Amino acid sequence: MGIKSFQGARKNQNSTEDIPLKVSDYMTTKLITFRPDQSVEEVIDSLINNRISGGPVVNDKNELVGIISEGDCIKHISESRYYNMPMEDDKIENRMIKNVETIDGNMNIFDAANKFLKDKRRRFPIVEGGKLVGQISQKDILKATLKLKSQNWKK
Repeated sequence: MGIKSFQGARKNQNSTEDIPLKVSDYMTTKLITFRPDQSVEEVIDSLINNRISGGPVVNDKNELVGIISEGDCIKHISESRYYNMPMEDDKIENRMIKNVETIDGNMNIFDAANKFLKDKRRRFPIVEGGKLVGQISQKDILKATLKLKSQNWKK
């Protein structure tokens, strides 16, 4: 009698080389963006209507100039009330984060996940040749890992 293997026949297993692992494979490219001259009220309206927590601010050449978030808008509302100033006059260029940290579209998604943890950010824009090309969020990383699990981590 021959020795039988307890390991069943292997069917075309995917190697990790076949699975896309770059940020650019999972980033969002259809972004809701803002302009520096928009009012904070316009941004608040857009955040609520689009169910997003923030977004990139770009100039006329689609170059990233900042990021605006719910927190930035809330800070504006709080300060407006505190200083008894009208809200509608303020532009987001006065409220946005200007020194925006970006992420490389060629970065491995696992390294990106680590960067999210280390930097405590909700989203990172991706810039190529000075132009905004996409954004990766924590949710995009989660979606990527589920997709990878279904391809490579099956039981």
